Amino acid sequence: MPAKNSPAPAVALPMEREVTITRIFDAPRALVYEAWTDPRHMSQWFGPKNWTNPVCELDVKLGGAWRIVMRAPNGGDYPCGGVYREIVAGERLVFTNIAMDTAGNHLLDGVTTVIFAEENGKTKLTLITRAKGLVPQAPYMLEGMEAGWSQSLDKLALQLTAAREIVITRTFNAPRELVFAAWTDPTHIGRWFGPNGFTITMHEMDVRPGGHWRFIMHGPDGTDYLNENQYLEIVKPERLVYLHGPVPKFRATVTFENENGKTRLTMRTTFATAEECEWVVKTYHAIEGGNQTLARLAEFLEGQPK
Repeated sequence: MPAKNSPAPAVALPMEREVTITRIFDAPRALVYEAWTDPRHMSQWFGPKNWTNPVCELDVKLGGAWRIVMRAPNGGDYPCGGVYREIVAGERLVFTNIAMDTAGNHLLDGVTTVIFAEENGKTKLTLITRAKGLVPQAPYMLEGMEAGWSQSLDKLALQLTAAREIVITRTFNAPRELVFAAWTDPTHIGRWFGPNGFTITMHEMDVRPGGHWRFIMHGPDGTDYLNENQYLEIVKPERLVYLHGPVPKFRATVTFENENGKTRLTMRTTFATAEECEWVVKTYHAIEGGNQTLARLAEFLEGQPK
């Protein structure tokens, strides 16, 4: 038996590890798969939190190579790479995963499998990765493997949402209750809502969960645009959530934050796909129109008693 009060014997850390992570992403399977196979997308999310990827090269074909240089917040570079062993477009990727030092020496050698499954318009992603250490410090790298991948997938979730969203923010010199009322009172909203030169004819505004907001927007060229919205969530005076249709279809979330008597408003518009979001921006000039709408709201609020 060891002597009383003697230090506990050191426990050797394993030189091999396998990690399985499953996530549900609120995005179509094709979009999630693209995020893993397009270097423009993958460079934005791969790696732990606050790490960047100054180099991201993907040759997505059987036997093709991938190479990423991750950069830590302290400026240190951590290269990794491998080759694709199996590709089933939209469904499955298998690739070797080698961690290196900046001299090209191998530190870890492993294989990663990523499975993409459709679930009611969302995507169930299963990641199975295993690695073997090749150097004495490898066990400490293996110890952080699950956390690193989990943080990568957190960043991927944010990236997938950002690609489908238009976010416009403005701070108004008015109390939150007044700004919220301007969005929910039909006698107010008709006086400012819409881009420059647009007017609206209100048909219904039933501000409650399940209620509808219906109106026709009249463009300066005489074109009419039917708008049908259904409220999903009302938190007075903090938050509005509604579905918009018929074309384009999107989910709108408007938040009202108090900032020392002023109001910071964020208008977040979320589409089903990145392609739909891009189409709306190009076709309807949605970002410019959104900013003009909030500018008109600012003018309206200036004329209201505080």
